[in-house]
Amino acid sequence: MDRRKFVKKAGYTTGMMAVAPVALKNFVNRSPNDTLNVAVVGISGSNRPRVRGMIGGRGMVHVNTYAKIPNVRVAAICDVDERLLPGVSAEVEKLFGQKPRTEVDFRKLIEDKDIDIISVATPDHWHALQTVWACQAGKDVYVEKPAHQLVAEGKKMIEAARKYDRIVQNGITWRSSKATKAGVKFIADGKLGDVYMARGIVFRHRVSIGHMEDSPIPEGVHWDMFLGPAPYRPFNENRYIYQWHWCWDTGTTEFGNNGIYRMDGARWAMNIDTHPVKVHCSGGLYGRKDDQEVPNVLSAIYEYGDGKIIQNEVRSLYTNPEGVEKHNGTFIYSDEGWMALSGGSFKTYFGKNNEPGPAMSDDDLPDEEKTNGWKNFVDCVRSRKVEDLDCDIAEGHLSASLGHLGNIAYRTGRKLTFDPKAEKFVNDKEADAYLTRDYRAPYVMPEKV
Repeated sequence: MDRRKFVKKAGYTTGMMAVAPVALKNFVNRSPNDTLNVAVVGISGSNRPRVRGMIGGRGMVHVNTYAKIPNVRVAAICDVDERLLPGVSAEVEKLFGQKPRTEVDFRKLIEDKDIDIISVATPDHWHALQTVWACQAGKDVYVEKPAHQLVAEGKKMIEAARKYDRIVQNGITWRSSKATKAGVKFIADGKLGDVYMARGIVFRHRVSIGHMEDSPIPEGVHWDMFLGPAPYRPFNENRYIYQWHWCWDTGTTEFGNNGIYRMDGARWAMNIDTHPVKVHCSGGLYGRKDDQEVPNVLSAIYEYGDGKIIQNEVRSLYTNPEGVEKHNGTFIYSDEGWMALSGGSFKTYFGKNNEPGPAMSDDDLPDEEKTNGWKNFVDCVRSRKVEDLDCDIAEGHLSASLGHLGNIAYRTGRKLTFDPKAEKFVNDKEADAYLTRDYRAPYVMPEKV
């Protein structure tokens, strides 16, 4: 099939002719001795936005983790900020013994027939589009949390993964923890009792981002590509590295940034595989007079068709220091007791006196028994067994959507009714408008994947 026919068949828009999908590879029963070539997309991310040339960010977590997995090589790195490429390239060369290809345009990477895996560590508003394009181009994908920025994007990602037979792992890393899995199984086996609700909490103080004026685009920064599908706005440091988290066009509030782990843990532990039917959220931006657009305090309640409840609270201001277990994590409540569930441990308590019950921590395991999501992903890329993924994109979609639905309830200022099957609000056009966006050409989500 030639390029033009493939592009048309895959559903690319005419504005995306810069993308040249390659023929899908057959990885069935691929030898563990075959080297998998990875392209890491998004290497910035430090919460020190004015420190340039730093080696940091979520993308480097990807790089360092792949370096520990046999027969995996980071063959390419990509970022819209050219100033970061030399430093990260040097680090990759030290780890893998070979200098990686560097790109600023993600679309050029998926044209490369030698790239097997796209590892996405870009801002939230890029996750879905890059995942869909990569699947269409025959690449397997590891995509950071949250899976997407908009509820409607989840269905597209799932469709693309299934249609093109791709392995797509969402980076909710604690899904790979042995201790966390054991805690979830403890609940599933009925040992905690009759579970009726869960609560997720993220209390993390964040300093004010201050105020900055719009400024000329720095040399080496491809600002249009950074914005991608989001509306065009002038360059501003407070909309760029890391601070994009606090803008509606590019971020997902603290619900999507860190609350995603708590929401996923609550849904996973309660064995909930659908969307809620009722959502209410209150909050606001407190103690700040700066450029932040999204609230720094949010409290949401999600009601499910079977009567179960999930509560989630995020607060980016100071709080009383009573310890991590009391103020950060996922807490599962039953008629007999409760569980504190985290990304690497679980603890149980029973009765009115909170008598300690069974507990487990990954810290107590030998290093060879500890697991991570990247290793699980690579194993599934080789085996082609989607069912073995710790966090398939379908799971990531449901958990990410919780945060988005909470944000929509906050923005509309009222309790909302949601149709889980249709993934639409019930008779509420205003709320429905927040489920998707008008994509800015040429960064357009295909109508048909």
